[in-house]
Amino acid sequence: MNANDFNILIVDDEIEYQKVLKKILSVDGYYIQTASSGEEALMKMKHKKYNLVLTDLMMDGLNGIELLEEIKAMSSETEVILVTGFGTVQNAVESMKKGAYSYFIKGNDPSELQIEVRKVHKLHSLKNENTVLKLTNTSKTVVLTSKNEAFTHVIEVAQKAAKSNVNILLLGESGVGKEVFARFIHNTSFRNANPFIAVNCHAFQDTVLESELFGHNKGSFTGAVEDRLGRFEAAHGGTLFLDEIADTPLTTQIKLLRSIENKQIERIGSNQTIDVDFRLITATNKKIHELIEKELFREDFYYRISTITIEIPPLRERREDIKDLIDFFIKEASLDMKKNIDAIEPDLLSYLLDYDYPGNIRELKNMIERLVVLSDNGELRLSDLTTKSVPAASYKTKTLKELRFDTETEHIKRILEKTEFNMNEAAEILGISRRQLFNRVNELDLKK
Repeated sequence: MNANDFNILIVDDEIEYQKVLKKILSVDGYYIQTASSGEEALMKMKHKKYNLVLTDLMMDGLNGIELLEEIKAMSSETEVILVTGFGTVQNAVESMKKGAYSYFIKGNDPSELQIEVRKVHKLHSLKNENTVLKLTNTSKTVVLTSKNEAFTHVIEVAQKAAKSNVNILLLGESGVGKEVFARFIHNTSFRNANPFIAVNCHAFQDTVLESELFGHNKGSFTGAVEDRLGRFEAAHGGTLFLDEIADTPLTTQIKLLRSIENKQIERIGSNQTIDVDFRLITATNKKIHELIEKELFREDFYYRISTITIEIPPLRERREDIKDLIDFFIKEASLDMKKNIDAIEPDLLSYLLDYDYPGNIRELKNMIERLVVLSDNGELRLSDLTTKSVPAASYKTKTLKELRFDTETEHIKRILEKTEFNMNEAAEILGISRRQLFNRVNELDLKK
């Protein structure tokens, strides 16, 4: 969200103070309007949506707390900052329990108010990004329909867990749809109107991960040129999804444990405690109990994050769903690439139904997208799964197992060559773990 798309309403019965606040905040380019009473503010809110309202606490007619209650009833997404004098700070603190974002004391350094407003702006930007993600990922819920009894049971457990506020741990191989499950739980919970914030713990170095999660204050370390809102704060009222949780270092696990237990955080470089309200969902493709035995994962942390544990079965264990997923991904890719696919080679269909999918649903989706890109005359062909076309006579004399081995070997070789044997990058493209790729390389005797 750009600054000029962020709408602020300043409410104060002192016209001069209105002008002061407007001048201070106009520096950042926000769209700002003013009102001289609570009643006038409500009238303006009926005709325009505001992301933030700054209101004086002591006013004739509707006071700040009464206006806060009216605003929250009208638009729960609008944040409110109370502006107060020294003598009414206690009232402002009480108002935060009724939904105010924070309060600002008249006479304090104006830069403090600028910082608070920037926090709200960042929070709304994250919410906007999350809304876009929701819209672009709605089709992914198709993977949560199944003809498989075991998988159907897993979906039912997720639905029941969504109605509670407990911490949930998702287990399963790479590509089974752990983030899709996490979004499903969030979207079917009472928190669905608030942010879903996802963090891949493997993607950050130790110190960077802590800054990403907890936020930091300006000057707390080299490069911290401004205050940063952490993911815990961004997820306030919603869901925080920590993927690859097994990759968090032990020192970070200790800090996470404390924050999860107390629902409080401290930004890096600050000793101020911040209350946060969130539902925690974590996920990993690793064997947690083995890591605990090797003292690479804290047992107390494991018990804190796994009130409900949901193990998602791999695609090869629910083969009755593969045909439906193939059809869906063909339709999705055809629409995206503006192609009309009306046929699939029988040998290709047999291959796809028999394949083991080490990369699970992610791998199947990538395979279908490749086939649609390379398709001609509206037909998907088996030969398009490999770099070189396989002569019809060749693949028709092979068993499905032989075809699978040849196709998989060729595909892995092509990706390794493309990435110059960068195992991390290749594993990411293939939709499998680095360890799985190493095993495949050794098994297939592939060398650089």
